[in-house]
Amino acid sequence: MSSIAVIGLGAMGKPIARNLLKAGHDVVVWNRSDAQAEQLVAAGARRAASVAEAMHSPMVFSVLSDDRAVAETFMDSGVLSQIPAGTVHVNLATVSAGLARRVGAAHAESGIGYVAAPVFGRVPVAEAGALNILAAGEDGLIDRAQPFFDVIGSRTWRLGDRPEQANIVKILGNYLIACAIQSLGEAVSLAEGAGVDSGQFVELLTSTLFPGAVYAGYGSMIAEQRYQPAGFTTVLGRKDLHLALDAAIDHDIPLPIGQLLRAVFDQAVADGHGADDWAVIAEQQPR
Repeated sequence: MSSIAVIGLGAMGKPIARNLLKAGHDVVVWNRSDAQAEQLVAAGARRAASVAEAMHSPMVFSVLSDDRAVAETFMDSGVLSQIPAGTVHVNLATVSAGLARRVGAAHAESGIGYVAAPVFGRVPVAEAGALNILAAGEDGLIDRAQPFFDVIGSRTWRLGDRPEQANIVKILGNYLIACAIQSLGEAVSLAEGAGVDSGQFVELLTSTLFPGAVYAGYGSMIAEQRYQPAGFTTVLGRKDLHLALDAAIDHDIPLPIGQLLRAVFDQAVADGHGADDWAVIAEQQPR
């Protein structure tokens, strides 16, 4: 039995921790609010009183929401100076490439291993232990994390030795999903305007030209105008879009569709759809 800590027990963190427990690992958990931790403690996890206590585990997974949460928890708090050298921290959050570089450097200064490992897959995929894991960092550190990756994921993609490489790939993946949602929304609107049944239209497309989870899943949501419960909110989608636009500026690569999407996401949030599934942008037109 191996010991691992999971920091952040939100929609993704909780099923990840639960699967590690089911696999027989000794799991230490920490979350800002106690309710989520209590459910896992009842299932056999041990609760840490602080982030520093959790990070005394030899392997730490963190599943936080954004750059701010990661920076506050690991950079601004001074917690890295309290952690034993040799600990490996695997950050599963979708964060900016710039923050990944800064966090990686800070960990190295403290003798702590750092791996970026954002994931592709919504909550049901996490519950099934079938995430695709996008890993970047030193090979030896990824090797140490791999037995745990095998529990929570179906495949680990090794994308480079610099943590920010994994974050760039995750950001671009989400950018392409947003582009697909926008184009699906336009196509469904035009089909409906011509009197075509939107459900049959989406079924045709996803059975022939565009098979796969993105077009099938989001296409059906758009056809049915079904945006609750949210698997991934509009607010989070806008955050990831902005990360893509920031990375494009850093690399001097234009993203003209991204600029359109910025207006669409901003309008969706302004119209009160921030907590809806980000597929709701199919209903928006930039004003």
